Amino acid sequence: MTVRIVCIPVYPTPSSIQYLPFRGVAEHSPDTPPRSTVVPFGNLEIDTMHTPLTSAKASVGLGLRRGLMKDLQAAPMGEFDFLEVAPENWIGIGGAHGHALRALAERYPLSCHGLSLSLGGPAPLDVGFLQEVRVFLDHYKVPLYSEHLSYCSDDGHLYDLLPLPFTEEAVHHVAARIRQAQDILGRRLAVENVSYYAAPQQDMDEVTFTNAVLREADCDLLLDVNNVYVNSINHDFDPQAFLACIDSDRVVAMHVAGHFDESDTLKIDTHGASVKPVVWSLLAQAYDLFGAQPTLLERDFNFPAFSELVAELQTIRRLQAVEVNRG
Repeated sequence: MTVRIVCIPVYPTPSSIQYLPFRGVAEHSPDTPPRSTVVPFGNLEIDTMHTPLTSAKASVGLGLRRGLMKDLQAAPMGEFDFLEVAPENWIGIGGAHGHALRALAERYPLSCHGLSLSLGGPAPLDVGFLQEVRVFLDHYKVPLYSEHLSYCSDDGHLYDLLPLPFTEEAVHHVAARIRQAQDILGRRLAVENVSYYAAPQQDMDEVTFTNAVLREADCDLLLDVNNVYVNSINHDFDPQAFLACIDSDRVVAMHVAGHFDESDTLKIDTHGASVKPVVWSLLAQAYDLFGAQPTLLERDFNFPAFSELVAELQTIRRLQAVEVNRG
């Protein structure tokens, strides 16, 4: 069992938070809303500042992992609809990997899922990095950029996604940083609900905190269904009730993944195993509530035969088809 040491950030008061100046890339000020851009995402079109929800067509994706590169390059069209990349891993990459990224981006739309923005952290946002991300998103016409509703740095990177306190102070702090990030990026940001194993101060429950951040920041939600299940076991809540309380107008995409069963009362989100039946069932319930949103199958290591991943993608398609046919 892995033991995690959790560092709890100390937040400034809302009045002490200041927007940092940004240079060059961004054309907007905090008083000027970013312009929207319509870009394709799988079988749908997305307005980057006004993401469609119920109109989105079902689509499935995989993460662009170097361990899967040959399989992704060789896959026939139709096995998946989009690829998700972490911009930190691809900005400025040249050589064979850069060529592979460009070739795949000509075949498939890209979605971006960040790892290091540290939206809940106490240190100022990395404005230079956000400007680089904006150039990357614009270059590849990326319709969806998401980040974790957590923090991962202070004076340096902590190399883990650490949980936030569920407090009013944290809501204001994180929402202000999301608004700043959206302004620099010139597009909406989706935040992802994360798995957590130690809970800092909780003046409210997770879903109340998440909804409050979404409303105050006016951002979207990337709903990680496996994280909902993992957290429900580890922190003893009803995952179906959690889904029912989410602000449905904010959900724009979903993640699904496997996890490790440490015990009956402890589940570890690993992205290193196949999706379990209980999570497939919860995904079907999420589609019933939020529509068949674009869904990524997360697999980061312990890669099986590619045919096994394709079979899981087909399971996602079947669940999406049930919802589409019902609607």
